[in-house]
Amino acid sequence: RRRHLWDAAMGGAAGRWGWRLLALPLLPSRASEITFKLPDSAKQCFYEDMAQGTKCTLDGHYDVDCRLEDPDGEVLHKEMKKQHDSFTFTASKNGTYRFCFSNEFSTITHKTVYFDFQVGEDPPLFPSENRDSALTQVESACVSIHEALKSVIDYQTHVRPREAQGRSRAEDLNTRVAYWSVGEALVLLVVSIGQVFLLQSFFSDKRTTTTRVGS
Repeated sequence: RRRHLWDAAMGGAAGRWGWRLLALPLLPSRASEITFKLPDSAKQCFYEDMAQGTKCTLDGHYDVDCRLEDPDGEVLHKEMKKQHDSFTFTASKNGTYRFCFSNEFSTITHKTVYFDFQVGEDPPLFPSENRDSALTQVESACVSIHEALKSVIDYQTHVRPREAQGRSRAEDLNTRVAYWSVGEALVLLVVSIGQVFLLQSFFSDKRTTTTRVGS
């Protein structure tokens, strides 16, 4: 199951946030999908409480620095300015794991960050416990459809941040083109006015003053 609920707790320097993902112990598997804007020179961290032996996967589109640490602060995974990244690991100890996204290397560009953090594995659609026979044809078809739908959801989820990034870049490019056009128009206006005054100076009558010196 996927969840989109989280609570925020502000900490550290101004402009830096820490988010703790809600832990739902009743669910054997849980996942969080978050898309957010990361300003330039900013850092955003997220926290997840996990038990030892839990399999986890961090997948997303960043284009920023990504760092994953265990409860003791040991770095488990680190990537620098990677467009797409996927990392799977098994928690080696109980505690709070932290993963941070940093755009501190950039002083101008804002980034759109998307990540999908999956904790645990999805339970089977038809558990094998207390079953004396194999799956029926209908049940097998349901399992196939279920897996296909999960793949469709994953594809749609990955397309969504790409569309958001493309739209953001297009809007930024449109703004730059608009500013450039206004600048060109102002330059052309100044050059045109200068040429007019220059041509006037060529065709204007020059008055000369003659002074007669008497003997």
